[in-house]
Amino acid sequence: MGASVDERAPPEGRPSLSSVALLFLRLGFTAFGGPAAHIAIMENEVVRRRRWVSSERFLDLLGASNLIPGPSSTELAIFLGYEQAGLAGLVLAGTCFILPAAVMVALLAWAYVRFGSLPQVAGVLYGIKPVVIAVILQALWRLGPKAIKRSIPLAVLGAAACAAFALGVDAIVVLVGGGIVWLLGRQLAGRANRAGAIAPPLLAATAAVPASAASFSLLTLFLTFLKIGAVVFGSGYVLLAFLRADLVDRLHWLTEPQLLDAVAIGQVTPGPVFTTATFIGYLVGSRAGVGAAAWGAVLATIGIFLPGFVLVALVRPLVARVRKSAAASAFLDGVNVAALALMAVVTVQLARTALIDVPTILIALAGAVALIRFEVNTTWLVAGGALLGAATQAVH
Repeated sequence: MGASVDERAPPEGRPSLSSVALLFLRLGFTAFGGPAAHIAIMENEVVRRRRWVSSERFLDLLGASNLIPGPSSTELAIFLGYEQAGLAGLVLAGTCFILPAAVMVALLAWAYVRFGSLPQVAGVLYGIKPVVIAVILQALWRLGPKAIKRSIPLAVLGAAACAAFALGVDAIVVLVGGGIVWLLGRQLAGRANRAGAIAPPLLAATAAVPASAASFSLLTLFLTFLKIGAVVFGSGYVLLAFLRADLVDRLHWLTEPQLLDAVAIGQVTPGPVFTTATFIGYLVGSRAGVGAAAWGAVLATIGIFLPGFVLVALVRPLVARVRKSAAASAFLDGVNVAALALMAVVTVQLARTALIDVPTILIALAGAVALIRFEVNTTWLVAGGALLGAATQAVH
């Protein structure tokens, strides 16, 4: 076991812009597994290995990411970049995390349009998914005590949030509800001297999209994804509902099978699941030619991620103020516990599809030992899992 680390005391000084860019560029190429896995990998990299932020600050930024629209793990990356290197870090961290996945998805979209099917990646995913489970479990093990703070009532709140998520209650309802319940509980117990109120920041205005647009338009495509990026909360499943409503039912630009293929591509590539937009932009634009396909991919990607950059820039200065208010701090504590509950429920759901036989269970156990006992870098674990998965599938 490596030497213990005091996670409350990050080193003095800030990392360089190049360090921030290189870290998130690498994560953009290797962070498989969806938002819960991305959050776990970022925690390992910026809290444990580099000590850029404390566990407590990481949890606060995670809570803020869950309270604003857009892809939570991407917004967490943007928060962390802003935290370390200001506005330049905000832009670099987000762009570097998004760009590798967007390029990969665009190439897969070209192959999809050219050949009419998706490349086979089952063997690689077979080995990567169990490693992802091990990474998320390690992060939950480390962040859980920080969020619960040895408080039985907070632990009970976390269990209640898990139950609510598992029963299908909307994610934002549980997150905000967790904050409100803990705030009211603190006030009723007399722990807060002054009452306060806080509401999750929302984008006040979104771009209007024409009600009817039967023919393809790059402007309509951009505004549609800008609207989705500004209002969608939650996971890729929530994104799927928004995409279906706009692109299948309203604009009639996609069929149901094409939409499912697009979402699948976003899930099997590393980085943000929201790069599904890149695939759709290319696919829809390809009907108007190669140039329109390329522009469609670019504009859809910018449209869906742009609101996240703006919201993080607006919200980040408020996080420190929240901690200075007893009432607002209690609200954020409740949100943080609910956010970890969401990660726990998602982990159980992922485990059902990842740990399907003896080899995958063994890969997950080996990954957990490598992380906890030997503190192996998650990038090497993902690469090892991919190789083991491909080899196992080849044998079979």
